[in-house]
Amino acid sequence: MKVLFSFYLFLTAKLFAAEDGMSFIERISPPEDISENGHLIDWLFNYITIMDAIFFFFVCLGIFGFSYLYSAKRSKRGEYTYGNRKGQILVATAIGALVFFCIDLNITRIANNDYVGTFINWPKADEDVVKVQVLAQQWMWNVRYAGKDQTFNTEDDVVTTNDLRLPTGKKIVVQVLSKDVIHSFSLPNVRRKVDAIPGRITRIWFQLKKTGNYEIVCAEMCGTAHYKMRGEMTVYSPQEYQAWLDESQSIAVAENDPENADQFWGWKWEN
Repeated sequence: MKVLFSFYLFLTAKLFAAEDGMSFIERISPPEDISENGHLIDWLFNYITIMDAIFFFFVCLGIFGFSYLYSAKRSKRGEYTYGNRKGQILVATAIGALVFFCIDLNITRIANNDYVGTFINWPKADEDVVKVQVLAQQWMWNVRYAGKDQTFNTEDDVVTTNDLRLPTGKKIVVQVLSKDVIHSFSLPNVRRKVDAIPGRITRIWFQLKKTGNYEIVCAEMCGTAHYKMRGEMTVYSPQEYQAWLDESQSIAVAENDPENADQFWGWKWEN
């Protein structure tokens, strides 16, 4: 049995081993958090995992412990009960209350505090924010930045495909819409996602703190090529981002065709 188990662990490690040399632990670890508020999501996830593990341990202890204590070898005479005695009811009620208050109610409290205290606090209209529109479709992400006129769907807009570029240090608001079916715009390294729904604009906001290249994925089954619906998020310093945006806007003014209706899929920004 030990040999088989060791062989199983060896095969598992080989299957999870990547060509880039990542270890098994690195591959099963969550993506790096590069956002200002992602730690709130991680903390809640870890709290749920730890509390579930603790209660699962005690459940298993009870199942296997009573199975051992009341096995046929130690208990020759069977005893039947309906669990309706006063002491049994009190114990079951106490355990249920402990689970409810320590896990269910506390999770609700923490999640509500994070939502009300952070995630629902949208940037104010007069704040300097980065505004981006994302149009999802099978199976790609269309991204639009307003030009120097700060108005979406005009000739100086910067439009990219599967390529989202953002700066650190600024609040970012992304409005999302779907062209066909329901998708889910997910940024694992930001710990945020939002559904892309046909005919309805959804939105999220976040703030980044680390530069680099990160993945965009679709977190909603959207068709046969769902697994291909991936993009890249490039995070710059504020100066590098502004340099990229200025250069891209100059190219857009020169290359955007005002007669091509397909280029103007954006919408009026809704605060």
